[in-house]
Amino acid sequence: MKLWRGPLRAALALVLLPFLTPASAVEPISLGLAIAGAAASALTGFISYPRLYCYFRECCLQKHDRRAAAALQEDLDKKLFGQHLVSRVIVKAVKGFLNNSNAKKPLALSLHGWTGTGKNFVSKIVAESIYKRGLQSKYVHQFVATLHFPHAHSINLYKDQLQSWIRGNVSICPRSLFIFDEMDKMHAGLIDSIKPFLDYYEFLDGVSYQQAIFIFLSNAGAEKITEVALDFWRNGRTREDIQLSDIQNALSVSVFNNKNSGFWHSTLIDRNLIDYFVPFLPLEYKHVKMCIRVEIKSRGYAVDEDILTRIADEMTYFPREERIYSDKGCKTVDAKLDYYYDF
Repeated sequence: MKLWRGPLRAALALVLLPFLTPASAVEPISLGLAIAGAAASALTGFISYPRLYCYFRECCLQKHDRRAAAALQEDLDKKLFGQHLVSRVIVKAVKGFLNNSNAKKPLALSLHGWTGTGKNFVSKIVAESIYKRGLQSKYVHQFVATLHFPHAHSINLYKDQLQSWIRGNVSICPRSLFIFDEMDKMHAGLIDSIKPFLDYYEFLDGVSYQQAIFIFLSNAGAEKITEVALDFWRNGRTREDIQLSDIQNALSVSVFNNKNSGFWHSTLIDRNLIDYFVPFLPLEYKHVKMCIRVEIKSRGYAVDEDILTRIADEMTYFPREERIYSDKGCKTVDAKLDYYYDF
């Protein structure tokens, strides 16, 4: 603090000067110019310390990369249930990318699974691990297919707007984070418009995209993920036995050939520009109970085991005979709690 106490004190003295000096001593306009110039000069030293400046204002690359990776690991361990593959892949991928000072391309992650399995939740945690304001950061950009790209006849306009938005924001902050939700509802071909930004180019029109992160969220491929999970269960193997290699290739092919996917015959897949296809397994009864317990505690209430079990039992599960997996994951837990607790 001693390093900037002098400049800050000088600036404060200049601000107080009009109240300490007789009005007739200096012409008002001259005084104002003098104060503005001198204060700016005095504050230059104050603002030149990035850590101090970023304490008051959000900055690009706000968190040190190693701290960001540690925060990501801690939050996933504490808050994500039943997704051992997700935790493992996301941490390794993001940690490795953040600590790589010589990345050859942006990081591209494609998250797949049924509604309520944690895709949005994980993208939120990734954003919070990099920026204090998380999804509210001006360096984090969210797109929802049905909201931002609703009309098929406007696809060329969307392409131009999307390219301009990405180019402009990466120019301001190289470590920009872009999240695309509802990829299974996005018009085919639209996402291919950002292919140049995800490719192995050092610069495009003077801009480098090699520090940017792209996350795609989709329900496409959920059937394939469930098929693998059920096969393991029926053969007496646990979900923790499932490895990424058991799903990833089949998942990418399934998404590529799915006409209801924004990745249908996409050059991003064809050119291997998606670094990881991350499968979110369907959640089991025990995972739903974990979600309910955490939500109750987060609201400051003691956990009533009877209510917890009742809520979990009311959820619907599939397949119809075995009733292993929740068809909505943890999506409706919040609404169920509102019914049972007088908040």
